[in-house]
Parts: sequence; C-alpha cells; structure tokens
Amino acid sequence: MFSIALQTLGCKLNQLESESIAGAFMREGFTLVPWERGGADIFLVNTCTVTSKAEQKARRIIRKILKESPEACVIVTGCYAQVEADAVAALTDGKGGTPLYRKRLFVISGDRKSSLLDLPKFLADSEKTAGNPALILEKWTQNPDSSSPQDRFCFNPQDFSNHSRAFLKIQDGCDSRCSYCRVTLARGPSVSLGADRVLSRLRALEAAGFGEAVLTGVNICQYRDGSLGLSGLLEYLLGETGYIALRVSSVEPEYISRDLVKALGNPRIRPHFHLAIQSGSPGVLKKMGRAYSPESIEAGVSLLRSVKGDPFFACDMITGFPGETGGEFEETYEFCRRMDFSWIHAFPYSPRPGTAAYHFKGRVCERESVSRVKALLDLAQQGRRNYIRRWIGKKVDAVIEGKTPYGGGDKKNVPYVTALSDNYLRLLFPAGGTDPLPPGRVVPCRIRALDESGPALPGISRFDALGERLW
Repeated sequence: MFSIALQTLGCKLNQLESESIAGAFMREGFTLVPWERGGADIFLVNTCTVTSKAEQKARRIIRKILKESPEACVIVTGCYAQVEADAVAALTDGKGGTPLYRKRLFVISGDRKSSLLDLPKFLADSEKTAGNPALILEKWTQNPDSSSPQDRFCFNPQDFSNHSRAFLKIQDGCDSRCSYCRVTLARGPSVSLGADRVLSRLRALEAAGFGEAVLTGVNICQYRDGSLGLSGLLEYLLGETGYIALRVSSVEPEYISRDLVKALGNPRIRPHFHLAIQSGSPGVLKKMGRAYSPESIEAGVSLLRSVKGDPFFACDMITGFPGETGGEFEETYEFCRRMDFSWIHAFPYSPRPGTAAYHFKGRVCERESVSRVKALLDLAQQGRRNYIRRWIGKKVDAVIEGKTPYGGGDKKNVPYVTALSDNYLRLLFPAGGTDPLPPGRVVPCRIRALDESGPALPGISRFDALGERLW
C-alpha cells in the first residue's frame, strides 16, 4: 500500500486534526513514515496562516517535496490553503514547473479538511485498479463529497501517535474581529461541540488510560452549548468523569470571570494558563481591537493565582504593531516584567492581507520589531528560570513522554525519562531500569534542580528541570 507522511504547522488544533487524519490512514493499513525520512508516496501538509513566516515555511516545504520526490504527490490543507488556495495550487519549484509537476499537487481548503478522513478508504479501494496515487487523488478531488464543507468536529483521534497527551477539540472558529488576525477569515465564526458529545469523547479517553486531556479550539472561551459556557462545561466534565485531568489550551483575558476562575480552581484542572494578550499597552490594545485593558488582565491573573497558588503563566505578545512607539513597547515590557510571566511567546507583527491592520499606517521597521522581540524573550528566559527555582523541592504530577539518552557530559548514553509536569515544566530524570513507563502515564515526582547544562534531546527544544522519582 502507499506510504504516507504528515507535516503539521501551527496550533494545537491543527495537531489534533493531523492526529485524526493519521489515525484514519493507519486504520486502513497504510504505512506512516517519519517526515524527515522522506520516501513517502503521499506527503500531507497541514498549514497555518497566522504569520507570513508560517506561510513561507509551508511554501518552502511544498517546493522541497515536489523537487526532491519526483514520484510523490503532495496534499496541502489547513488555514493557508483556505485563504490562498489559488496561490498554493500555483506553486512550482521556482523554475516555472510543468503541467505534470502541478498534477502532483492537490489543495484541500481548510473548510474541507475533514474530507481527508474519508481519503484513506478511497485510496485503499482504488489502489488495486489504479496504482498511480496522482490518478487516484485527481479522481477523489472530483468527488462531490470531497469538495463540500464538512463537520468540523469529525476530528476525534483515538490514538495520539505523536503526543503523550490527548487533545480534545471542543470549539472552532472565532467571533472576534481583531484587526491583525487572519484566522477568523480561515476558520469562520465560532462553533461548539455539544457538551454531551464532549463528555462522551472525554470518557473514551479516560477509559483508554489517558491521564490528561487538553481542551482545544480556536477560542475555547467562546464555547457555548445553549446556556452552557466554558465554566459550565468544565464543571460538567469534571463531575461526570473519574480521574482524568484537564488542561485548557488558551484563555482570552476578557473572559476571565469569577465563574470561570472558580471552575479552573478545581484540582483536576492543570495549573498552567496560556493567555492571548498581544500587548501591554492600552493604546496598542485599542488599535488591535482587543476588548480589555492591562489593568483587567492583572485582575484576572490575580484571581487565577488566588485559586491555583503559583501556576505557570505563558502569554503571546506581538511587537512592532503599526504605530507602536518606543514608549508603547516600554509599556508592554514593563507590564510583562510586573506580571512575572513564566514564559513569553513574542512575535514581530506580520501584515496579513484581508485584515484591518493590513492598511494601518506607521509600519515599524523589521529590525526594530525583532529587537523588541529579543528584549521580551530575554525577559521570558529570566521569568522561566525564576519560576523553576521557586518549584525546586516541590512535588508535581507529570505525564511521561518517553525514554531517551541524555547525551551530554557525564550523562552520555544514560537512559533518561522525559515528562511534562502539571505546571508545564519539561522534566528529566533517570529511567530507573526496566520500570514500565508508557507515554501518557501520570506519575508523581519532585522537581530537584534547574537544568541548564545539557544539550537538547532529539525533538525537544529545551529542558527545564531535573526530577526525582516518587513512584
């Protein structure tokens, strides 16, 4: 049978959807090969459109496959394929391309992504009569079922081959109209999965042995099932399941209410919050179309800290937004310093066609935007180290990711276990002989020391701390 390779760019929602597509291929008996190994018959790229760099990366990946794998086909889907389908379909290797070359590139827009769940069966049924994947894919794309919008909640992976934690999609789209954001153009208005269906899927994950599930969506704070919002959903899920812990993928500051904080205070909600803030300057926030102030963010964070002690707080920040002055950036920097975030995801502003900010005047030069990013990332590194030091000697629960040789210094070739703590620290500790440590298992451990000495493990960008086994 054909071999398949998948590459996912962007958010956790894209990752969940790719996991579901991968599962559909495996159930039909197809071989999934690691992307970096190459040699697949079909390459599937799940794209992102949040920044121009994400789109550039997608184009680079697509051209590379088509150039280096002349017999392979490439399927492109996701948000970039949704908003720029014609541009993606016209991609070549930079030398003009040929009709045959273009016949190996198939674009499935984001609103038709779920039709890819039906593709594996179509391929399996057609492979015996038409051994050329390009001919099969061309026939499939002409099928009405593959060219009409589908149920966005069809994605419900049962296995997570690339993740030790389970992801559960509860919401899609967004009703906000932030002046810089293109995702709403790609994903459409907010829609939610019914609470009973969410519960059914969560129970299935719990029964399968997962100790933690990440609730994800484009803007899960806009979750709505009748009169039930996110806070009500969390209370419902926790009341109707036994032990599985929940992690919320992202929190929009304007939705931090006392009801939501009360729900998030439950011990089975992980003490880790990612806040989509974008700026700490009142003037910039207003131009971005964000519905909150720095003062309201501080109040919300204070409420969350009051019920969670010392949770891990990460945030998103955009630098160089049109018209952002040096003084306004200093407001953002000072805000982040005062808030003592555990991590800051900082990005230079990227003009996105179709958004209001695309036409704003006062563009900040790229060099200045990047310099401001660096300042925030330096602050982020300091905040992360301070956070880890506060947790040294404390007990945490952690999800096992897997075993790997550390490969650094006196630890060379010593088998270690990597795990993700409930407060979102990546831990490293000795494997302990033949202990059964399947990925996804939740274990108790203690944070022993800050680890800044070793090189990154394969596939892991950083370590945070050395852990001590308590099981």
